[in-house]
Amino acid sequence: MSDPLWKLDSFVEAAGGSLKGDVGEEIMGVSIDSRSLEPGDAFIAIRGDRLDGHDYVAAALEAGAALAVVAESRMSDLPEDGRYLVVPDPLAAMRLLGIAARERSHAKIIAVTGSVGKTGTKEALRLTLEQSGKVHASVASFNNHWGVPLTLARMPADTEFGVFEIGMNHAGEITPLVRMVRPHVVIITTVQAVHLEFFESVEKIAQAKAEIFDGLEPGGIAILNKDNRQYDLLRFLAAAAGVSHVQTFGEDPGADSHTENVVGYAGGSSVDASIAGTEITYKIGAPGRHHIKNSLAVLTAVQDVGADLAKAGLALDAMRAPRGRGEVSHLKIDTGEITLIDESYNANPASMRAALAVLGETPVSRPGRRIAVLGDMRELGVDADRLHAGLLGPVTDAGIDGVYCAGPHMHTLWAQLPHELRSHYAEDAKGLEDAILSDARPGDVVMIKGSLGTRMGPLVEALKKEYPPADDTAAA
Repeated sequence: MSDPLWKLDSFVEAAGGSLKGDVGEEIMGVSIDSRSLEPGDAFIAIRGDRLDGHDYVAAALEAGAALAVVAESRMSDLPEDGRYLVVPDPLAAMRLLGIAARERSHAKIIAVTGSVGKTGTKEALRLTLEQSGKVHASVASFNNHWGVPLTLARMPADTEFGVFEIGMNHAGEITPLVRMVRPHVVIITTVQAVHLEFFESVEKIAQAKAEIFDGLEPGGIAILNKDNRQYDLLRFLAAAAGVSHVQTFGEDPGADSHTENVVGYAGGSSVDASIAGTEITYKIGAPGRHHIKNSLAVLTAVQDVGADLAKAGLALDAMRAPRGRGEVSHLKIDTGEITLIDESYNANPASMRAALAVLGETPVSRPGRRIAVLGDMRELGVDADRLHAGLLGPVTDAGIDGVYCAGPHMHTLWAQLPHELRSHYAEDAKGLEDAILSDARPGDVVMIKGSLGTRMGPLVEALKKEYPPADDTAAA
């Protein structure tokens, strides 16, 4: 049986509050979701935008929760015979738990932010660091005001390497999170035109991302993308924050960590690189230049925290793009296959360009075609139409044969497309489904991408339902 994550007395000392009911001495995990809670977990009843955890306390206790952390103001709504830690505010208690978990830890901590590539970089760090010790990293994209403290509160005391993703939509959001995480190394993958609805300019976005320097431990290292237009500003902001050790990565041969030779192949790349002066050759098991570039930051951080660089390089061959973020599936159709690239989780101009480039680099068996299915990019403010129209160049450069567009902003791209590239337009993603399913043919490579609110994910599922994945068929 695994060791407990928290002893009850330490848990209560960290979170504050008062115990009520018959609570055991060990807490095996921390959960905010009664559906995935494991017996022995503490259930923290936080209130989100749509749901209030207090409505699920009874279900959590029934599922075997060690206790529920609940607000004093809600006690009258809860089962009288429950096991509780009663606090003024469960979210604040979870933050305190996270701070205490960081305080007790001797792990080397890496924090990642950036306009795009945060989750992929975090997962690559998890994969590479696991070759050298016990790793704790955030699941999915737990990078906000509740995701970061939850990830900290779940960090075992014997963790050797901690990896945290930190996101933001507004200025001021990163500072309190990074001060909880207190990283030894921070990575800013890139700064691009995202969330412009909430920012005056890309420079303002860079300033918000630079808040990650505020929590860096004394003597810590900042790893910056030298190819990024905001590099000089970020370097200045790092110095202003008292960061004395900055390392750079990119295709620029003047970067501390840079590529020397890259050979792409179906599903990945082979890379010769210099990582802070150390020559290394490795393979990446996910396609795209953005993965290559971010791997330089990953390996730089691996070296900075004292992990094994050679083993880390070997581990990158096992890297795969996750669902919604570039996952590749092969679907059976007639006597052939469709290659499906699932980029449906989210979209902004930078990630859209990267996904289109991956589509362009993916081998196609003629008469199969390269097909882009594109939904609106959200949170771009007054520049939205201009930024959507600006995708014409990347579409053309990628050698794409057909484009499906969904959404009013994406119509500005549709209006500029040459007639021979126009496959179908609809006001919403659902309106594309029938056309995509009926038009598909063997040899096609189909990439589906749009912001989460555009709901491109169901198009991925519709294709998989109509044309089952080849791997599933083989396993049946």
